[in-house]
Amino acid sequence: MMPGKMNSREMRRMMSQMGIKSTEMTDVKRIVMEGEVKNYIIDNPEVVMIEAQGQKSLQIVGNIREVAKAQTVKKAATEPSFPKEDIDLVMSQANVTREKAVEALKKASGEPAQAIIDLSQ
Repeated sequence: MMPGKMNSREMRRMMSQMGIKSTEMTDVKRIVMEGEVKNYIIDNPEVVMIEAQGQKSLQIVGNIREVAKAQTVKKAATEPSFPKEDIDLVMSQANVTREKAVEALKKASGEPAQAIIDLSQ
């Protein structure tokens, strides 16, 4: 049984005897956890890494704030991106602007040859 009052040195000694290591991570300035709809941000947190039986866990103390994800970030992530080489190839072969080349690649499911054919007709 643990005594009612214990100073931090005694607590560290007992944890050490049980094989538990505790390390304060003083260089952590911000923690960001990304969710599907929101991000959770903790500024200036107090972080302690606890290692016991080969497992590491973190204890985090601080004020958390929730930030909604921007719609533009979600849109950019869902938009297909094409290799620069494919875009350049379509632009040079079909003699079109970058925007038209990207649009043609979208319609051609990312196939440069089909995009060039579509733009040439």
